[in-house]
Amino acid sequence: MLFSYLSHRRACRDKQRERAERITSLKPVYHEPLTSQDKEILSRSVSSLVAAVQTSSLSPSDILVAYSKKALQAHAQTNCLTEVMIASAENWASTANRSGPLAGVPVSLKDLVSVKGWDSSMGYSALVGKPMAADGALVRLLRDAGAVPYVKTNVPMTMLSLESTNDVFGSTENPHKKGYTPGGSSAGEAVLLALGASRLGIGTDGAGSVRAPAHFSGVYSIKSSMYRFMKQGSASSVPGQEGVPATHNPMTRTLEDLETFWRAVFQMKPWNYDYSVLRIPWRDVKLPEDHPIRWGVLWDDGVVTPSPACARALKTVTAILEKNGHEVVTLKCPSPYEGLQIASQLLLADGGKTASKNHHAFESNDAGMTSAFRGLRLPHFVMKLYAWYYRHIRRDPIYAEFYALIAQREDYRSRWFKVWRAAEVEGSQGDEGVDFILTVPNSLPAVPHGGMRHGWKACGYTFLFNLLDYSAGVMPITHVDATADALPITFRPRNAIERNYYRMYDARAMEGLPIGVQIVGRRLEEERVLEAMKLIERLLREAGAGYVGLPF
Repeated sequence: MLFSYLSHRRACRDKQRERAERITSLKPVYHEPLTSQDKEILSRSVSSLVAAVQTSSLSPSDILVAYSKKALQAHAQTNCLTEVMIASAENWASTANRSGPLAGVPVSLKDLVSVKGWDSSMGYSALVGKPMAADGALVRLLRDAGAVPYVKTNVPMTMLSLESTNDVFGSTENPHKKGYTPGGSSAGEAVLLALGASRLGIGTDGAGSVRAPAHFSGVYSIKSSMYRFMKQGSASSVPGQEGVPATHNPMTRTLEDLETFWRAVFQMKPWNYDYSVLRIPWRDVKLPEDHPIRWGVLWDDGVVTPSPACARALKTVTAILEKNGHEVVTLKCPSPYEGLQIASQLLLADGGKTASKNHHAFESNDAGMTSAFRGLRLPHFVMKLYAWYYRHIRRDPIYAEFYALIAQREDYRSRWFKVWRAAEVEGSQGDEGVDFILTVPNSLPAVPHGGMRHGWKACGYTFLFNLLDYSAGVMPITHVDATADALPITFRPRNAIERNYYRMYDARAMEGLPIGVQIVGRRLEEERVLEAMKLIERLLREAGAGYVGLPF
């Protein structure tokens, strides 16, 4: 055990030294202030950058310098980078495909994405100094499309948390407010995007890991359905976990860039790079025009009610939709809490053993996962006694049933299928079904560091749609307002999960943090979800209520 601890400390020290040396050894230009040319490059959309490279009015190397400078500034502010690949990226930029759909555009990568010759340690000290033997399928496609990988970004160890901290790289700060989490597990990606230090990022999502960071940090993402986007070749903290499968997904600073990224990837025919990708080209879709679009709103998942701030963002969207002739209804659906039970059982069916197998003795873990794994390793009779205490003594059935998970995923999915318009199954809602689902991405805005000690149990608003395998996007809407979003003095928590999570809600302290909404479509409907996001953003902008992110 002592040897394991000493090995852990040595690996952490060596990795942090390596990262620092890679930064300090860069050419002087990367440490200089942003020039007017750099700022002009950073202000351009991805499509504009690609067009400039394809017409030779900009070089990939110039773009790389601008984004690398900004990434180093973002890292100094937030501690968001893991692998600093900028020196190698200079060579990659000089040989980039200048006619590809992502010609010359730097792309940041979540730490688990495999790049040949670079670690994918995911914050585990045991995986430090073990570089990947080959590029993953996604990186191979990005290179062929002309993109230039240049940095990898921080995650929580186990990648099962909406926080981002580990002993190897440390904690990552929210770009809007120090002391708060940027989300997780694709935290570093969200930070770079929010600060304008990246235009295109790749994250993964198994319980909300691109959507929660998008909500907490004020950026855009769409979680795809399984087998729509590439994943082969990447590292994983839970390899083989298919009960609630994680998907790789683009994350961007703007909605326009999100569409550009998706289209570019599918222009490259991803099924030729990854056997698991369904052969479904990107489809040009139009939203219904012969009848009003019906939006079903999930106002409350029955576990943790949305905070005043998050509820206000959701009501802002429903109000603008209704004002423009859309139909907004309260969603009639199976119990979201039942979904949380099923998803939790499937994700941690092995008691967290797989996610912990690379864990050194005394290596720190995320606060939420520490308590989760401790509970999962209790003897069965102790867990039953614990549940009995909460059900009968504390009179709290939700907390009591959290570990007593017995329902079946496929039956639950079949019951949810009936909520959709035109679903041709017995018991469906028919024309009374919905075209899209609207809800919050999380019941709270970004929480203080360490908040996932309780917050990991409150991820149902995103986790639900991983279980159902629905396409789900998140977009920023507004910011926390200390006055408008204060918690009413009449608020009374309904259960222990809600009580513990709401201890962190303070609208005054959280003022200025971004708040998003979640737009959900059926399986494999990423194009329709994107169109719905574009519609909402257009209506908000026309009303003078468009989201304003951080300046470059």
